[in-house]
Amino acid sequence: MHKRSLQMKTNAIRQLDALNIAYELRTYEVDPHDLSALSVARKIGLPPQQVFKTLLTESSALTAKPEHVFAVIPGDAELDLKKLAHAAGHKKLELAALKQVEPLTGYIRGGVTVLAAKRPFPAFADETIELHDFISISAGQRGLQILLKPEDYLRATQATLADLTKASATAPQKAPARA
Repeated sequence: MHKRSLQMKTNAIRQLDALNIAYELRTYEVDPHDLSALSVARKIGLPPQQVFKTLLTESSALTAKPEHVFAVIPGDAELDLKKLAHAAGHKKLELAALKQVEPLTGYIRGGVTVLAAKRPFPAFADETIELHDFISISAGQRGLQILLKPEDYLRATQATLADLTKASATAPQKAPARA
């Protein structure tokens, strides 16, 4: 992959440049009514399982000082909060309120990334990230994606690999045990 320069670089792109990590940028037209990873995947011509979305979670809002954790999962998957909590060593995690995302990360919905986030929260990436030659993540703004190697993403974010997604209804079922 080769670097392609744009006039405006996001903090996420600057972080990759500082780490000397190769990437490619892809732009797409933003529909403010559909910011889903599935829509982004369609617009940049990649399968949804290769376009990873970043979600911000927090430990129980009932605690005096909630802790935050990033979850990075395939665009066609649903986050399993119990699996993430277990991997992160928390009793319970829930999605952070949308109004908290920008103040905590510096990014708006549809542009959230672990890279160069305002605060360095622990990050966990779904283990399927390693199945791909390259992945796509948000570049820190809507309409711009970064394509890079999974190992480079993991190095840049220091994300921990874990099984983070709910079983898909379309996934092949295990054969029943025979007596």
